[in-house]
Amino acid sequence: MVAFKFETLDVWRRSVEFADAIFVVADSLPKRYQYSLADQLRRAALSIPTNIAEGTGRDGLKERRYFFRVAKGSVYEVVSLLIMSVRRGYVDDHTYGEHYKVANEIAAILTALARK
Repeated sequence: MVAFKFETLDVWRRSVEFADAIFVVADSLPKRYQYSLADQLRRAALSIPTNIAEGTGRDGLKERRYFFRVAKGSVYEVVSLLIMSVRRGYVDDHTYGEHYKVANEIAAILTALARK
């Protein structure tokens, strides 16, 4: 079976794992935040691998870059939402630090891909 191009990208695989980890965080938030903060976290995290996949399916360089930049913006959105979760006491500093590190690595790779 031949893989789709995005499936060969390390950044896509890492972003899928990152999204899974963020879903765990979102699922652990208090019930009253499940339809606001948690839902936004899930959507932002899911947007990262989805936009990477869509970008690789585009023929034009300008379009590919656009989707890689959108994915990077979603990484930033996840980090911002995690910060709010830490401030509210729903995510501990260690968990935040681990996710922050991965987010930073994914954002750096997306920056490089958008510049290619």
